[in-house]
Amino acid sequence: MRGAVRSVGRALHLPVTGTARGIRKATHAHGAGESGLGKLIELHAVNGAGDVMITVALASTVFFSVPTDEARGRVALYLAITMAPFTVLAPVIGPLLDRLPHGRRAAMAGSMLARALLALIISGAVAGGSLELYPAALGVLVASKAYGVVRSAVVPRLLPPRFSLVKANSRVTLAGLLATGVAAPIGAGLHAVGDPWPLYGAFVIFVAGTFLSFTLPPKVDSAKGEDVALLAADEEHLHGPLRKEAKRPGLRTVGPAVTHALGANAALRCLSGFLIFFLAFLLREHPLTGESAAVSLGIVGVAAGAGNALGTAVGSWLRSRAPEIIIVAAVALVLGTAVVAALFFGAFLVAVLAAVAGFGQALAKLSLDALIQRDVPELVRTSAFARSETLLQVAWVFGGAVGIVMPLNGTLGLVVAAVIVAAGWLATLRGLLGSARHGTHPRPRVA
Repeated sequence: MRGAVRSVGRALHLPVTGTARGIRKATHAHGAGESGLGKLIELHAVNGAGDVMITVALASTVFFSVPTDEARGRVALYLAITMAPFTVLAPVIGPLLDRLPHGRRAAMAGSMLARALLALIISGAVAGGSLELYPAALGVLVASKAYGVVRSAVVPRLLPPRFSLVKANSRVTLAGLLATGVAAPIGAGLHAVGDPWPLYGAFVIFVAGTFLSFTLPPKVDSAKGEDVALLAADEEHLHGPLRKEAKRPGLRTVGPAVTHALGANAALRCLSGFLIFFLAFLLREHPLTGESAAVSLGIVGVAAGAGNALGTAVGSWLRSRAPEIIIVAAVALVLGTAVVAALFFGAFLVAVLAAVAGFGQALAKLSLDALIQRDVPELVRTSAFARSETLLQVAWVFGGAVGIVMPLNGTLGLVVAAVIVAAGWLATLRGLLGSARHGTHPRPRVA
């Protein structure tokens, strides 16, 4: 009898342990386990799963539970109370974390713990209809973006031997995407049980992430050989207090190729924020042919996620070959798709645009990472990653704000989307092509 019980126990236990071992083997491959990158990959997967649980809960509360007109008002209020203050706070996050290089593990753990506690606060607000929902959501947003900034600064310190930064970032990003894809339907299932249940799931996930943050290697907290990066192309772009700060020996600017690439990436991130909010309301009012609003949003979301994953995989395969040309080509592809979708607006082209936008955003971001690794001195590279990520987050917030105020006209909306991408592409095209033709320039010294 005992033998039969043990056999059943092993049979039930094997799928869990086997899956865990398979995940650990994948995340720790090619030296990632020894360097600590595998731990960060797992932590980022936990982060993505927790964030999507909160997103599911907020979407059902703020968006799906009321008529479209009221939902627009609620989301506008949500943006005003959460996103507007975030645009003020986001530029402070990077410089603030620059001053805490010895506490990066604690900062990541703090962002996880804060979101765990805020998830419980939101669960109470959802049940009682309290206005605490909005400041708590702002706290979740700030904590999530703070984690993203610290993660960008941590990756360069965990590279295995002969491992490019592009490959490392692609692994981390892909793990987050996969975790999000797995957690989203689980969150939807928990929501079917009750409105607060996805938030309880988020609490458990973020508590686990809090402890997992401290399993990262101690070298993550080391600031040896680091300084603060300035996101300017040359000395002429520095003014005010930055000019005085730049007199410190050894402090350098990030170079023109990086600033132009950052501008192109900001345009794509702005497009992402715009499409998320604009299509959310457009597809709720005018679903894809023969589908419900929820299914329509799901189709577009899956298309965007698949495009993002494909872009990450292609970026890892291309490694750091001609990153300027890759960015120019990626943005041109997104722009062309947006123009076609605007001219021949339809369900299929909306899904295609979502997929191509996700693909272009992932590919351009990895190319930006490659440029930072190539052109920015190691002394300020970590800071450059943190500050560039903060700027991209602000661009996403701006795009979302534009999307929420747009009339629900598909053709007009996609024309605006094309204009957003065209503005970023044309502003950076000449600079990126010039950098690609002339290769890597000597890094300008500000002193």
